[in-house]
Amino acid sequence: MAEEFMDVKETAEYLNMSVSWVYRDAPVLGLVPYKFGRGRNAKIQFRVSEVKAWVRQQRLH
Repeated sequence: MAEEFMDVKETAEYLNMSVSWVYRDAPVLGLVPYKFGRGRNAKIQFRVSEVKAWVRQQRLH
């Protein structure tokens, strides 16, 4: 079964954050980016299941 991915723009929309935040801060805060391709044509994407799990971890108790 293929894993689903979101590109940076979709991830930013899902998290209600800016695209620049996703590039700059998301990896620092624990969201793991996946790089597909090489050079200028490389695409950064995030695994949907990991983004949803990360969101659940951000819940305030």
